[in-house]
Amino acid sequence: MAMRKPAFDTSVIAPHKAFLDDLRERGLLHLTGGFADGSGGAYVLRDVADMDAARAIVATDPLAVHGCSDLTVHEWNTR
Repeated sequence: MAMRKPAFDTSVIAPHKAFLDDLRERGLLHLTGGFADGSGGAYVLRDVADMDAARAIVATDPLAVHGCSDLTVHEWNTR
């Protein structure tokens, strides 16, 4: 989950989308989308070995690299 910080820099949106496109091409992205209120968004990874691997991927997201958003990783159990 990515929640925008008050000083969010919109110039990071294009690199973030490119990051998501790369994940999708590598088969690691299941779905993604922004929140309707503009406060941030979320994406769901797939075929990731474990939480450490997921955190390592998220740490390379331009939103995290540039400190524009607070990113958190949650394990999601689906049925």
